[in-house]
Amino acid sequence: MRAFSFLGDLRPSVALAIFACLALIWQGAAAQGWLPLAGDGVHDPASPAVKQLQEPAQALGKLPRDTAGNLVHWVQAIENGAITPRTSLRGENKSKTLDQDILMSLRGGMPIVRFPHKAHTLILDCSNCHEALFKSKTGANQISMLQILQGEQCGLCHGAVAFPLTECNRCHSVPRPNGTPANAAQTQP
Repeated sequence: MRAFSFLGDLRPSVALAIFACLALIWQGAAAQGWLPLAGDGVHDPASPAVKQLQEPAQALGKLPRDTAGNLVHWVQAIENGAITPRTSLRGENKSKTLDQDILMSLRGGMPIVRFPHKAHTLILDCSNCHEALFKSKTGANQISMLQILQGEQCGLCHGAVAFPLTECNRCHSVPRPNGTPANAAQTQP
């Protein structure tokens, strides 16, 4: 008997059903708002340390709201000056913002993925992803939704600190034109 990784051996239809259920759970959590630490199921309500921590509603309540994940629209928070993230832990370099979208027209019938460099480079320096996670050359990366769902590639951040993977339309956002090959990759300035 061989071991299998989460979703690695599931048929796409089963994986899709699982993520549809997860989407409903995330939507329910988003409707509720931020839970107090003592009732979030993560922190021990009997611990005196819970009283020392800042409540999520107090910490995040003044930031622009989002409908999923941790309920904060981080890019909007940066753009309107609500937060100013550091570009480096050491403060040595200033990252540059790259205002370029990459369109990835992968296999299948889903809309085309639009990767907005600007939204990512407002927060991260290019070296966070290039060259270790992603090569800077068009067509050099084999993007896999299965790997993303397993916490690799885009899944390193999305589902952890960025909006969750249940928000399909945020990435798969460009309608697929008739006649475009499903495996073409292109850059849009």
